[in-house]
Amino acid sequence: MRDGQLLLQCCTECAEPRYPPGPTCPRCGCQDWKPKHSPGHGTVYSWVLSHHPGEFDAEQRIVVLVELEEGVRIVANLCQVSPAEVRNEMPVEVFFTEFDDVPLMAFRPRAV
Repeated sequence: MRDGQLLLQCCTECAEPRYPPGPTCPRCGCQDWKPKHSPGHGTVYSWVLSHHPGEFDAEQRIVVLVELEEGVRIVANLCQVSPAEVRNEMPVEVFFTEFDDVPLMAFRPRAV
């Protein structure tokens, strides 16, 4: 994430995108990479309704595993939707919010 953009590492040898960032390409072992902008469009691969373990009356959150169009998967919160509306393969898009002045990546439903 940089300036409200989702950036992925992209191998300079085989062009494989990867997330989370790592020291070498898992496909070819190359250590060289360049940043690649991602529009952040994907689908819900899996999800769970998360409850805070020590604060049972705290607001629940929807945590999703999103498969981006580039083929990588990212774990983040899903916002602007109720748990009853969430389903696998739901189209989503990335957006950025702040918590204690720290930028956080999250997803929201995307109109197709």
